[in-house]
Amino acid sequence: MHTIRQYIESDLYDVLAAWENANKLAHPFLKEDFVAQVRKDIPALYLPNADTWVIEDDNEKKVVGFIALIGNEVGAIFLQPEHHGKKLGKMMMDIAHQLHGDLELEVFEKNTIGREFYKQYGFTQIDEMEHEASGEHVLRLKYTA
Repeated sequence: MHTIRQYIESDLYDVLAAWENANKLAHPFLKEDFVAQVRKDIPALYLPNADTWVIEDDNEKKVVGFIALIGNEVGAIFLQPEHHGKKLGKMMMDIAHQLHGDLELEVFEKNTIGREFYKQYGFTQIDEMEHEASGEHVLRLKYTA
């Protein structure tokens, strides 16, 4: 079983671990200096300004993933890779949808894992642009129920 609950400060280590492991898998194309900056920004900037929910493995008593929301914007959704394919990402996205209705997000074009997940959930592309900080191409997606 898994429990979804709001993030608390003591979750930081597990949230960063989920981000680091999933980030390596989904974003091998990102430059190391950009990734290092994002890692610093997660606890300093992103988590304090987002409505963050974690998913906890009840057997392990450990956070295995999280979703960070700013209004209806999904700023981040990351899950430990060994927990992919278990519908946990869908559970987190369902919570976001229940809280905020229609959802929007940006995904790196080269992130085939994320793009496939969002496609299966029902997101559609509404725009594309360059992500200035990374120099990578991103797609803007929207989910409307």
